[in-house]
Amino acid sequence: MDANVNTHFRVFVGYDPRQPVAFHVAAHSVWTRAQIPVSITRLQLNQLPITRQGLTQFTFSRFLAPWLSNYDGISVFLDSDMLCRADIVSLLAYPLMSPETAVFVVPHAKEFERPSVMVFNNALCTTLTPEYVQTASTKELYHLQWAKVVGELPKEWNHLVGYDAPNPLAHMVHFTQGCPCWPETKECEFAEEWQQEAQSAIATVSFNDLMGRSVHVPFVKERLAGTR
Repeated sequence: MDANVNTHFRVFVGYDPRQPVAFHVAAHSVWTRAQIPVSITRLQLNQLPITRQGLTQFTFSRFLAPWLSNYDGISVFLDSDMLCRADIVSLLAYPLMSPETAVFVVPHAKEFERPSVMVFNNALCTTLTPEYVQTASTKELYHLQWAKVVGELPKEWNHLVGYDAPNPLAHMVHFTQGCPCWPETKECEFAEEWQQEAQSAIATVSFNDLMGRSVHVPFVKERLAGTR
């Protein structure tokens, strides 16, 4: 893999302020398994040039990924309620092998779930301006009518928990019925892996293991002893 590929490859993850944990788990799972540095942008609506939203704040902002990339290189969009179990950089192979294809998705029968994982060939997505995303019909956006050519990703890259048959080889797990952080969803497929990833995302070693040899420790000890 070209060492400079990361400058032309960006990942965008949806963000809903009602559930920050979903974004952090999704992003952490991508970073942990990527073999090169990966830039991840949080799609936070109040930082973007549109106001349109749906069930989540990123219902429509997902289609801004090519614009946010200056229509250069390759971008990947992910819903926030996901767990990445493979190297996301391998998705680069699809637009590189098919440069005439504007966007790649998993062709689920549930069409509204297709845009939950999208691989954009940004230069072919110039229709997706902020003005267009703000005003186009939901059908036009979600049925990918703006793309001249739509390609297919293997189903492993958008595995719908609760809808698809269980698949231990899934690359991208989509908790579309809800992340396993509630009693209602805590027993679903891949719930234990998601919970482990959540713990890993906020984990730390002990103070002594990390700070034991730091020049700051004497000051901390003085403060705790009440001598400072």
